[in-house]
Amino acid sequence: MNQATVGNPHDPYVRVRGAREHNLQGVDVDIPRDVLAVFTGVSGSGKSSLAFGTIYAEAQRRYFESVAPYARRLIHQIGAPKVGEITGLPPAVSLQQRRSAPTSRSSVGTVTTLSNSLRMLFSRAGDYPPGAERLDSDAFSPNTAAGACPECHGLGRVHRTSEESLVPDPSLSIREGAIAAWPGAWQGKNLRDILDTLGHDVDVPWRELPAEQREWILFTDEQPVVTVHPVRDADRIQRPYQGTYMSAHRYVMKTFADTKSPTLRAKAERFLTSAPCPLCQGSRLRAESLAVTVAGRTIADLAALPLAELADTLGGTSEAARVLTEDLKSRIAPVLELGLGHLSLDRATPTLSTGELQRLRLATQLRSGLFGVVYVLDEPSAGLHPADTEALLTVLARLKSAGNSVFVVEHHLDVMRAADWLVDVGPLAGEHGGRVLHSGPVADLAKVRESATARYLFDRAPAPAREVRPPWGELKVGPITRHNLRDVTAEFPLGVFTAVTGVSGSGKSTLIGEITEELPDVGRLVSVDQKPIGRTPRSNLATYTGLFDVVRKVFAATDEARQRGYGVGRFSFNVPGGRCETCQGEGFVSVELLFLPSTYAPCPDCGGARYNPETLQVTYRGRNIAQVLDLTVEAAADFFADRDTPAVTRSLTTLLDVGLGYLRLGQPATELSGGEAQRIKLAGELQRTRRAHTLYLLDEPTTGLHPADVEVLLHQLHGLVDAGHTVVVVEHDMAVVAGADWVIDLNAGRIVATGRPREVARAPESTTAPYLANALA
Repeated sequence: MNQATVGNPHDPYVRVRGAREHNLQGVDVDIPRDVLAVFTGVSGSGKSSLAFGTIYAEAQRRYFESVAPYARRLIHQIGAPKVGEITGLPPAVSLQQRRSAPTSRSSVGTVTTLSNSLRMLFSRAGDYPPGAERLDSDAFSPNTAAGACPECHGLGRVHRTSEESLVPDPSLSIREGAIAAWPGAWQGKNLRDILDTLGHDVDVPWRELPAEQREWILFTDEQPVVTVHPVRDADRIQRPYQGTYMSAHRYVMKTFADTKSPTLRAKAERFLTSAPCPLCQGSRLRAESLAVTVAGRTIADLAALPLAELADTLGGTSEAARVLTEDLKSRIAPVLELGLGHLSLDRATPTLSTGELQRLRLATQLRSGLFGVVYVLDEPSAGLHPADTEALLTVLARLKSAGNSVFVVEHHLDVMRAADWLVDVGPLAGEHGGRVLHSGPVADLAKVRESATARYLFDRAPAPAREVRPPWGELKVGPITRHNLRDVTAEFPLGVFTAVTGVSGSGKSTLIGEITEELPDVGRLVSVDQKPIGRTPRSNLATYTGLFDVVRKVFAATDEARQRGYGVGRFSFNVPGGRCETCQGEGFVSVELLFLPSTYAPCPDCGGARYNPETLQVTYRGRNIAQVLDLTVEAAADFFADRDTPAVTRSLTTLLDVGLGYLRLGQPATELSGGEAQRIKLAGELQRTRRAHTLYLLDEPTTGLHPADVEVLLHQLHGLVDAGHTVVVVEHDMAVVAGADWVIDLNAGRIVATGRPREVARAPESTTAPYLANALA
């Protein structure tokens, strides 16, 4: 490319120079605009650091510079990406695999804005009862005062207490702790003393108290204030005081609603029962809103239908109804195209997988009509059956043809093959990666010998045949009627590797969710899911695995720590003493952005080290505690190799065994993907020595993994089976399914094929069969 075109407004390339974010080693790369460009490489190689941490972060920084001075001031708090310069960069839209805040009010309908269109249809073209006033569209939303059921406030469920939940053992007296829901320590004694002062007998068994007294003690809204004369202890004087009574019900509800402590909230929740709202029957809406129908159904009825069925149900006779239904159908179409027809509008966002949530956002973008922007997507094929991946590629092509650049971080080989441009980062993870091995047409990657991706993308040799292991028993599950499963019974062989397959929404996760420890022959059950290991920067790899406890003991045992009188607690960033008090040991401070999501920025005092200067003066083998936490798992294994720390060595070895050598010990949980969180949990299990039979359940364990990392993980999982355990995985990667001992394939809530991989590959009713046959060939 002629040097004169660099920086030229008509230069058709995004040109990155000197990118050093995370492990990137001064990367220079040119990526054409208006193409589908795929960034690939092994986990931890630096591809996300290039696509998101550099290209998207720089586009976001430029956006802040174009807005109000208030927002520009925040750029310095958030920090700019470490890059020399980027030219030719259009505005960018990021669709990352992050989970939204777990709120029961967020749903498929609110994420896609499809609920707005449905509410408009009911408001303008619904069938109203005779004489009823027309309602505004807000009256059809459970999230507004105009529409929410007054009993449950639009949640559909009510939380209540009962005498049975508040007093589990009525044979105890109040003094003996009959009211289990009351707080402990002094506060509980205070409430008991107030009741005593009010004249209630606190020494007879609870069941012997009159019914009206029990009712008042537990449920009254009165808060009488009395003078309490506590019983004097021999060793201290206790003066009279004014005490305010609070019933057990009031205390539980107030704690549940107001407390910031997860522990107290969890304790309060134990005394609550959740039930469908008796007024709205769980529909979340007022009676006036539910009296309006379209096609003979209420808005709650239509919101509960799968989107594929909803699109078929909609139809209108009036002109207004016809226009609004056509608009709604056109908005539903891209959601169906992305394989999400099984979702309903009222499905709560926290119950969606990260892949489903990202595809919903992608479907919304298809309708936005933006052009000339860079879409940066994080593994949009995650959680997709191969049949759904074909639809995804069609959608990405449509975004590109609308005049946009589509930059995708991806591991799926079919998505790579469909790319116009491939950026391969590597060759390995962490400090052994961070270089661009190839940036160009897909076919040219075949010449790059260092590339781990090339081996899987172009090697057409069949996988070596593996002998199928015979089971030693069978686990029967069912019959199950739940979600979209209808009277389904399944047999899982024990002592082998079983893959559960099927298109999105076929019922795979529901099926394996029915496996419990109560079933015969299960033994110990370990469910390894992709939920985060923590939701704030305070939780990290070292704290979750228990490594941190050992590391703190090592530092507390140094001569310097002993001379200063520093104990183990001094080296914790979770308690006052050794931590930096500005960020309270988080290393980050939350930056609130007006009209934008809040973000985390490095602490201005400790720079992200988490500790105060005095604590950081204590070193072990030349490193302070913050520097040890900054080591990668691989580097830490070398650092502790010749030390007498077997617990550390065991933890680090298992993390290396599941391919997580590139993660830093102190890497915040907020930076970990779902796949990484799952492998950390698996490593925690692997370091336990177990002889008894264990059944391992894994939900899409290869999500977010490069094929090279999949091999490493499979080696561990098959090792568990060889050791006499049972492994059951929900999986879309046909290479994994082809190597299983047994396959259970579902479609539309029923089992359509079971057997060895080669048998399922010939099943006529199976959507999975042709893709599995291709993998076996």
